[in-house]
Amino acid sequence: MAMVTRQRRSQPSDPSPSTYTKLDKANKSDGGGAEDEKGLGWFLPFVALGMLRYMSASSNIIHDCDEVFNYWEPLHFLLYKTGFQTWEYSSQFALRSYLYLLFHELVGRPASWLFAEEKVRVFVAVRLFLGLLSVITETVLVVALSQKYGKRLASYALAMLCLTSGCFFASTSFLPSSFSMYAMSLASGLFLLDKPAASVAVAATGVILGWPFSILAFLPVTLYSLSRKFNRAFIAGAVTSIILLALSIVIDFHYYGRWTSSVLNILIYNVAGGGESHLYGTEGPLYYLRNGFNNFNFCFLLALLFLGILPIARKKYAPDLLIVVSPIYIWLGFMSLQPHKEERFLYPIYPLICVAASAVIESFPDLFRDKYNPRSDSILVKAAKILRPVILSLILCASHARTFSLIHGYSAPMEVYKILEHHDDAGTGSVLCVGSEWHRFPSSFFIPNYVSEVRWIDDGFRGLLPFPFNSTLGGTASAPSYFNNKNKASNEQYLHDIDACTFLVELQLKRPYLTRGSDMSTWEAIAAIPYLDRELSPSLYRSFFIPYLWQDKNVFGMYKLLKRIPK
Repeated sequence: MAMVTRQRRSQPSDPSPSTYTKLDKANKSDGGGAEDEKGLGWFLPFVALGMLRYMSASSNIIHDCDEVFNYWEPLHFLLYKTGFQTWEYSSQFALRSYLYLLFHELVGRPASWLFAEEKVRVFVAVRLFLGLLSVITETVLVVALSQKYGKRLASYALAMLCLTSGCFFASTSFLPSSFSMYAMSLASGLFLLDKPAASVAVAATGVILGWPFSILAFLPVTLYSLSRKFNRAFIAGAVTSIILLALSIVIDFHYYGRWTSSVLNILIYNVAGGGESHLYGTEGPLYYLRNGFNNFNFCFLLALLFLGILPIARKKYAPDLLIVVSPIYIWLGFMSLQPHKEERFLYPIYPLICVAASAVIESFPDLFRDKYNPRSDSILVKAAKILRPVILSLILCASHARTFSLIHGYSAPMEVYKILEHHDDAGTGSVLCVGSEWHRFPSSFFIPNYVSEVRWIDDGFRGLLPFPFNSTLGGTASAPSYFNNKNKASNEQYLHDIDACTFLVELQLKRPYLTRGSDMSTWEAIAAIPYLDRELSPSLYRSFFIPYLWQDKNVFGMYKLLKRIPK
């Protein structure tokens, strides 16, 4: 009797046992089926993200003075030939990339032609461009999640990308870390869509054009992409890197007036040279954990639990989704070890926090399934399914409360400066003076043309302040002697003749001392907007808007624009 070997018929769509696909999901009784098989299209994520990013562009506050002085001010100088310069832009140090600025000038320049003297509209136009970048890159990420892991997980991620405070604010911030965040979303989405070469090229763009230090966050996706298709991925990454580095060096030469590389300079300053970022403040090791909860509330906690649910959901999420979200742990660990900490340093991993939290929420029922009978729906499994929308709703409500509190509590500086355009009766050559509120200056885009100067006045700050770009010394190519990299104040940074001030910006808080603007015989208030007093307000009520209690429990000062009374 002849023996016949039974061979299994090959199927092109037969997935590897270790890889989770939507074929696995369709076989589950967990609300899958034909409807889930369709996944999310491109239209819904694009429109939803577009609406929220438009809201962010039009209402977002400025969270960090570095955004103003290192990016908005140099851009203003490129467009209008006036603006403040920081020591990082001195050609002696050349730490900041003009290639990054020119990328935004592509929108800022046409907007300046279109809106002429309405500079606030130019400011908003650039923000809308930033929002569009966020929309495009995050749409790719959401669609990739939908195609690989199903409609439910992608929908959860979309909701959190739209509404969590961290993503809402970071999406339209003019910062290299925000650009790296866009690149992280796009690179992760392309990786999940099995486009390793494009993913590596985008990662290289995020590092070189955006923030060089984000290279650590891009390593998992980059290395795994190289392991899949080394030749194509390596060539794509190498060509992109060479082109961008060469372009950066040429552009830096044009603006700094000497051959240099801002990418290399900032790495040398912070890594090889040890850096002196501690001069600008230090925080404890738990800073980013507190900050993460403030900006993502329970979403952040769930994201940290991703590794905890991995043994149960390994078939679904390993290795691809694990590779995508692993920068959360790598980046948090690395950045927490650095003495100088800033909220914006976490921006590159913000979308990944939403993805990891979505995966954990989607896996709630799996925690209670019988591994020998995974299709049975016990009471605990049914309860876990109900818990998913409850947890998501709690995250979104808390996120809205955080966003509302920040916008309404701290938007006064931008609103006060907008009032200046209505007081051009002060005449050309007016001088606007700012004391201790220099770090909330919203940029020269809010200063009308009749104001000839913005000057700092001494209120006790002993660090180095920005100076106006000096065209007589060479403009962007200048290396003024008053700049240093030790954060030591210059004798020239303050206006000592206060009588030269036409306008004064001041925050008046409930403190047992008088401010300059308290002299009603010299100054009259032409604008006064409430500003949340962080020191005297309880942390819970100032961090999250709670109806009926936010206004009652918090303490407010008055952010004022004052005009000198003619004698």
